[in-house]
Amino acid sequence: MTELLYQTDAYLKEFSATITFVDAETRAVVLDRSAFYPGGGGQPCDFGTLEVAGISYPVEKVKKQGDDVHHFLGGSAELPVPGSAATGMLDWARRHNLMRTHTAMHILCGTVFRDYGAKVTGGDMDPLKGRMDFEFETMRGELVRNIEAAVNLEVGEARDIRVKILPREEAFQIPDLIRTKISLLPEGILQVRTVEIVGLDLQADGGTHVMNTSEVGKVKVVDYKSKGAINKRIYLEIQ
Repeated sequence: MTELLYQTDAYLKEFSATITFVDAETRAVVLDRSAFYPGGGGQPCDFGTLEVAGISYPVEKVKKQGDDVHHFLGGSAELPVPGSAATGMLDWARRHNLMRTHTAMHILCGTVFRDYGAKVTGGDMDPLKGRMDFEFETMRGELVRNIEAAVNLEVGEARDIRVKILPREEAFQIPDLIRTKISLLPEGILQVRTVEIVGLDLQADGGTHVMNTSEVGKVKVVDYKSKGAINKRIYLEIQ
């Protein structure tokens, strides 16, 4: 089982670990602990490097498989062996931009739910841009401008962001913990990680976030589309 360091410290840029498994066919290694986010919930995986015995391997993809995080190594250097000490280093600029973007998406989700009661039906993001789908029957320019203004107001409020890991039973006593139309939490998950934007939003989430909304930057709604009778899409960019 890989210890998921990013769950409790999203600002960890470098970490030490031990290689526990090597898959020569896919050039993937498993570490006993990792700060690399493996992707999920619309947030892409992290990139970076893994240094072992003086060799620097590019980490080109990260994926969670069961309880293990697989780090797929680029290049042609001979693979390390299990038991080797390793140092992981994130592509921090990319990760931090994803953190800013993910928090912006939660601010969007929180303001839309608070002001209109609309739940999320889907979402995706890349560094400094993303899209989120909501249950809206109609959407027009004035509504979108109001949403953009409300989001940037919350950014300016400099709200702290708190992460907790709770027993499933305790977490599900929180009203409206799941903001998506379909719950993405399997029954077998015994602990639930929650992300709270203090005074605005609290929901289950596994991704990485900044510590305060002021770190997000200006949010711009660049487009919106109808994706169905009660499904409307909003596109964001972070400036």
